[in-house]
Amino acid sequence: MKNKLLIVLAFVFVLKLGAQETIIFPNQDRRVITTGVPFVLIAPDARAAAMGDMGVATSVDAFSQQWNSSKYVFSETKSGIGVSYTPYLSKLVNDIFLGNVTYFNRLDERSAFAASLKYFSLGDIEFVTDEFSTALIQRPNELTIDASYALRLSDQFAMSVAMRYLRSDLKLDGVDGDAKPASTFGVDISGYYQSEEEAYADFNGRWRAGFAIQNIGPKFKYDEGGIENFQPTNLRLGGGFDFIFDDYNKVAVTAEIGKLLVPTPPVYGYVDTDGDENQDTDEPTIIVEGKDPDVSFLTGMFQSFGDAPDGFSEELKEFTWALGAEYVYQDSFAFRTGYFNESEDKGARKFLALGAGFKANIVNIDLSYLFSASKVQSPLENTLRFSLTFNIGADTYNEY
Repeated sequence: MKNKLLIVLAFVFVLKLGAQETIIFPNQDRRVITTGVPFVLIAPDARAAAMGDMGVATSVDAFSQQWNSSKYVFSETKSGIGVSYTPYLSKLVNDIFLGNVTYFNRLDERSAFAASLKYFSLGDIEFVTDEFSTALIQRPNELTIDASYALRLSDQFAMSVAMRYLRSDLKLDGVDGDAKPASTFGVDISGYYQSEEEAYADFNGRWRAGFAIQNIGPKFKYDEGGIENFQPTNLRLGGGFDFIFDDYNKVAVTAEIGKLLVPTPPVYGYVDTDGDENQDTDEPTIIVEGKDPDVSFLTGMFQSFGDAPDGFSEELKEFTWALGAEYVYQDSFAFRTGYFNESEDKGARKFLALGAGFKANIVNIDLSYLFSASKVQSPLENTLRFSLTFNIGADTYNEY
């Protein structure tokens, strides 16, 4: 009789568990990966922007620090300075912008050094308590300072390491007096391959390939009780080919893929023990699908390849891709175009870009223009971007 009673009690317990319903929070179909300091993912220079926000495997220029600093050891110029300006949300305001200054120096045949400053201003924000008080002006901003060293390991291949300091000052005294600027550091590891010029049937050609893992570093937060933010750790892989038709005409085509090495947000829910379809204090949030994103930055990098709730199909959606082309005439004029694509469920960035470049003595002038191809309007849509490069010691090295 005792055994029968135990069986009945166990059966009732199972029925009770079955009656509990797992409630999944709504609006989780689009799992966009978010990070801190996302401005570092904005293409800072006009040449890269015109080719679809790519630069890991394109030929070397002054702004290679932002994409793949190992390219500097293939520069024909001894050193150079690049300055760029990118308006942001220019349709709405005129004081939000991204500025960049980069300096590089090819130390010798096998090594190069570079440093850069990237500054993102969110403009002036005005707080007014009442009509009699003086307005409080806040200027939130973010910046990075970095330095890199590139070493040529063979005639065709080089690698580089870059160290980066990131600072995010988004505190608004009129909103949160306890917030403070957040800072952290990151590391880039990159490599670049460039073949010798080879003769084909009707043209000469050169292969290019590159990789970069950027912003490898610890998480950061703005206050003691705040949420820890991942850096935008990013993997870039690319390859390209130069069609060299003669001494005056060259066409370079490049393809690139990228992926954020940051955990995918899981599907959250809770067990509705009382059946009221409301989450009570005794009904904690649980992960229904996916993995816990509260991990270290290093664990998060490896986890990012297999933590999407919808499995492999969703992991593929987290890769972005870009195609770009550049026509150069007599090393004096360039016309560029590119296309960038991101899944609708992961941010929906899709755009076509056009651009041009002009060279006069030691100065290069580059510009680009973006046309959005997505239902989600880009903050850089219909924005004209400018870059200036000053080449110091041009044609010091012969690489081509």
